[in-house]
Order: sequence, then structure tokens, then C-alpha cells
Amino acid sequence: MKIGFNAPAGGPLATPENLVKLAQGAEAIGFDYATFSDHVVIPSDISTRYPYSDTGEFPAGAAGSRHEQLTEVAWVAAKTTRLRLVTSVMVVPHRQPVLTAKVLSTIDILSGGRLTVGIGAGWLKEEIEAMGSSYEARGRITDETMQVCKLLWTQQDPSFVGEFLSFERLVFEPKPVQKPHPPIWVGGESGPALRRVARLGDGWYPIGTNPSFPLDSLERYQAGVAKMRGLVASAGRDPASVALAYRVQKYGPDMTPLATDGNRRLFSGPPDQVAADLRALQAMGVDSMDFNFPATSAEEMLDAMQAFHTSTISKV
Repeated sequence: MKIGFNAPAGGPLATPENLVKLAQGAEAIGFDYATFSDHVVIPSDISTRYPYSDTGEFPAGAAGSRHEQLTEVAWVAAKTTRLRLVTSVMVVPHRQPVLTAKVLSTIDILSGGRLTVGIGAGWLKEEIEAMGSSYEARGRITDETMQVCKLLWTQQDPSFVGEFLSFERLVFEPKPVQKPHPPIWVGGESGPALRRVARLGDGWYPIGTNPSFPLDSLERYQAGVAKMRGLVASAGRDPASVALAYRVQKYGPDMTPLATDGNRRLFSGPPDQVAADLRALQAMGVDSMDFNFPATSAEEMLDAMQAFHTSTISKV
């Protein structure tokens, strides 16, 4: 099982010096990948419901300054040698499709094939519209953009006719290092997200704490995986070809021990219990897990990561 951490996207921990310290320190500790979130702008007034909190409010601490995601990924790639780089997730409607394909391909090449493309259709209406895109059409834009990316990454002289974009016989070189292309992890827990996994995904990458589609107990997550695999099979694909990844926002002894279905809440309790949960997910085929390490300094964050690796990851 590969273990990742969430790299800071803004604020004092996201200075060039701290990003290098965190990324290189994570490599030295033994983490396998870093994740990078995607907000280009944060509207001052947000009416859209945030899907990953019980109140629907966007966390106050997340509304500050932000780096552009793909630029930050490229920066960290240049400062590391082993760490995989996961967009977590790239809000696909934010960017023009052909340029998106080129930027991602360039990162994959310059990093030596270390890119994983986590994708989502986005939730923040005000931001998507500020980027000149359509909130109502965001799902269709996401699907078409990823079809364009796959085509450009794998075909010679590609042509495409779609709802939002058309082109004929483009020279798109060089192609990504990873073949046939960088893996695409589809984020999200809803029905449309699962159907997107079935059509386009190399991996399913949910967050367990969406109150509308909770995956906060082992039983619920197992049911979610079974549903996803059924959709993949119905789409004519091998369910085993879709990797399982999981993002953990909350964990540890301060969590409520019972999930909303009455079963034990995943990743609650002391390190031994969190390690046991990781082993349980590993046994059902989960390949990648990533965690938050909130901190006020790079040193504090690295200390927390080292402690977690020693107390928990070493027991998996």
C-alpha cells in the first residue's frame, strides 16, 4: 500500500522553502506520494454547499491564498526524485482541454513519469463561473476534456468532434512518459462520479466524509466499491483494472467511534486501530491512502508525519 500526504497549497507552509523542506522530508521519511488541491480563486461570498462538511460551509482556513495547482506540482517535481505527484483533485472545468493535456504531459515527462491525474467536476459554482466555465455543464465538460486528453496522449494526428471542442489532425508531441498515459483517478462519491469512474477512470479516489454519500465505515466502503465495480463491468471494462485509492481527512482518537450507519468509524481510535483499518483496506485491494497533517510550521508537520509513519504505517 502506498501512503501519501497533502502538500500545502497556500499560506505560510506553501513558501518555496517550506514546500521543498516538506517534499524532500516526506521522501526521506518514506512517504510515497504528495497530493495537491485545486482552487484558482476563492470567492468572498460563497452560497454553494461544500460537500465534505456536516454544515456545508467551506472551512475558514481553506479560504486564504492559493498557488495554481499544476504550477505547484511542477515545482515540487523539480525538487524531488521519487515522490509521486497526485492532483487531488484537478477541477477539470477550470482549464482549456488541449492546454490541460499539454501541461499534464509536460509534467509527466519532466518528472520522469511520476504524475497521477486525480480529477473532479468541481463543487464551487462561483469559482467555476469566474473561470469562464459552466457550472451546470461541468460534468459533461469534465468527461469531454478527459476524452481529449486521452486522445492527445495516445494517438498520432488526433482529430476530435465534441460538444465543447473540435479539432483536426493535431501534432501533439512529446507524449507522456507513462503508457498509455498517466493514471487517471476519478474523485467523488456520487452516482455521476461513479459512472465517470466506469467510463474513464484508472482508479476511484473518494473521500470518506461526504455526509451525502458517506464511506465512513468499512461496511459502507465495501458497498461503495461493489457498486463501482458493478458499473465498471456494465461499461464493458474489467473491474480489476480500476485501482482503489482513498483520501482520509480525519483520523485518530478524537474522532467519534461510530459511523453514521452504526458501525465502527474507519480510522478512529489510537494508532494500532488506524493501522488495523489500513490493513483491512489493503486486504480488500486498496492500493493508495493519503492523510492530512495540519501544522503551523514545516518542522511541526514533518514531526507529525514521522510520528505517524513510526506509530501507524510501520505496522501495516
